[in-house]
Amino acid sequence: MRRVVQFSTGNVGVHSLKAIIGRPDLELVGLHAASTTKIGRDAADLCGLIEPTGVIATDDIDALIALNPDCVVYTAQGETRPIEVIEQMSKFLSAGINIVATSMVWLVTPRQTEDWLRVPLEQACEAGNASLYVNGIDPGYSGDTEVHAALSLAVRARSITVQEIFDYANYDDFEFTGKQMGFGVSAADQTPMLFLPGVLAAMWGGAVRNLADQLGVELDEIRQRIEPWYTNKRIECTMATVEPGGMSAVKFAVEGVRDGVPVITMEHTTRLTAASAPEWAYPPDGQLGVHRVVVDGDPRVELNTHLAHPGLDVTEAGCLSTAARVVNAIDWVCRARKGLIAVEEIPPAEIIRGLMW
Repeated sequence: MRRVVQFSTGNVGVHSLKAIIGRPDLELVGLHAASTTKIGRDAADLCGLIEPTGVIATDDIDALIALNPDCVVYTAQGETRPIEVIEQMSKFLSAGINIVATSMVWLVTPRQTEDWLRVPLEQACEAGNASLYVNGIDPGYSGDTEVHAALSLAVRARSITVQEIFDYANYDDFEFTGKQMGFGVSAADQTPMLFLPGVLAAMWGGAVRNLADQLGVELDEIRQRIEPWYTNKRIECTMATVEPGGMSAVKFAVEGVRDGVPVITMEHTTRLTAASAPEWAYPPDGQLGVHRVVVDGDPRVELNTHLAHPGLDVTEAGCLSTAARVVNAIDWVCRARKGLIAVEEIPPAEIIRGLMW
């Protein structure tokens, strides 16, 4: 049985926490929370379970290290505070504690990560003989596992398009996702952070380059494109209230270009309610979201992944699957070589162990 610490109880962390508590092959021994409203509360209370666990949330990292866990599940939002996250992760890794994480999405493709981020974490892994694995849905599954499955069905590929088409109306994350994407801003407002020059390429470019390397393709450039959509009607939803003239949908992509033509594309179409951007693609079959891979090749291959849960909105189901991408890898990561781990290193059969009990 692996001794596990859960780090954060946000949109993803609440699901990984519940999964850890429920699995018979994992033991929750510690819980980190940053909010004063969560510190001092039982883990069960923070993820909607009834029976207390006896594990009380704390913000004391040293106390969590002293528990001597095998692994930390790090799901705290980190892309806006990377230096702090590097320091936190390094403390655990240097102490010999492995980490699986959905935070710091640049590390989904560790070989493509810039030195300022990769090197200190590699040094911490070396010092503690520990491993760090980062993955999720997108970046993550749609750009690695799903696209690998699609490509395995073709004898030749001319281009690859990876898409997330989602309605984010019920996603309760305006402070990060909403603001970074610019929901509610007008065309005259300041450019949202996600769409500043180079930001998209920094977040999804690693996945594009990684796939190109795996295919043996030399790209001429990585470029990004952005297309906002502004509503002429007031839109009210969980994510945000958007007044007329505000952005309520956006389509953006990072493209790997060869000979002037995009050959690897990571594209998002994100809207608030079905009324936004009606001329853009919707998920098939009346679904609210899809992760899709299209291989233009011999033959043409299209894979569509839909997530659903009887008690969760599709965006929450996405958070649940994001948690699954790392929780399911805990045991293997604890047995892995030291250092930064890429998803292609993990045998597929290893990340389905323990799912049925």
